Amino acid sequence: MLRAKQLSVERAGKSVLSEINLSLKPGEVLGVLGPNGAGKSTLLAALCGELPCSQGELWLGPRLLQDWPGQQRAQRLAVLPQLSTLNFAFRVEEVVAMGRLPHASGQARDQHIIQQALAAADAEHLIGRNYLQLSGGERQRVHLARVLAQLWPGGEEQVLLLDEPTSMLDPLHQHTTLQAVRDFVGHGAAVLVILHDLNLAARYCDRLLLLHNGQAHALGSPAEVLQAEALRTVFGLEVLVQQHPERGHPLIVAR
Repeated sequence: MLRAKQLSVERAGKSVLSEINLSLKPGEVLGVLGPNGAGKSTLLAALCGELPCSQGELWLGPRLLQDWPGQQRAQRLAVLPQLSTLNFAFRVEEVVAMGRLPHASGQARDQHIIQQALAAADAEHLIGRNYLQLSGGERQRVHLARVLAQLWPGGEEQVLLLDEPTSMLDPLHQHTTLQAVRDFVGHGAAVLVILHDLNLAARYCDRLLLLHNGQAHALGSPAEVLQAEALRTVFGLEVLVQQHPERGHPLIVAR
């Protein structure tokens, strides 16, 4: 899977990410939390090789990330950035089909996967629509379908990195999106997802990484990480941490 050892990133001579040790496990959703400027998007950019590291190592399976040929890496690692934009009037299914470019699985197989990925992202009803005519939330779900299609159906050697995939979504689609992620890891893939909503993270993530000033403040289960003192230190927020009455995961209530 994807492993980071002593990962550090500098920009203009200033440390923005320092000595991160992280291992994404098959069948797991790892959530990344932290305030604005904590280094969340920097971490994701470094993990996918988009941003050079000042020190440390990145491994994808048995090889260093940099040693994977582009097409083979794209078959194992997919990334949904915070902003995914297209300025061409593609149909929705054509946008999702871009996720199949690293593969040579044939048109019939690809069409089947595209439809399944759109259904998983609750965007199947958008087939045939002009991408430019979609709302921001609809576009976000189409791009989720695109990266799901890139790795579909998911497996133990595959990693999906998501940067705030729920940021433009209404409450219902926040949950349907993260449930789609949970269903995807059920096939063995590993997912890292950046989130701002602490309660969504508590419900859908197996482990959480809490970043503070570019460093790992805490890493563990939601119950281990979502502690009142840690949230006060990192976010400056006074909270009550309770237990969800039905699901048992932490429930965060601002004071």
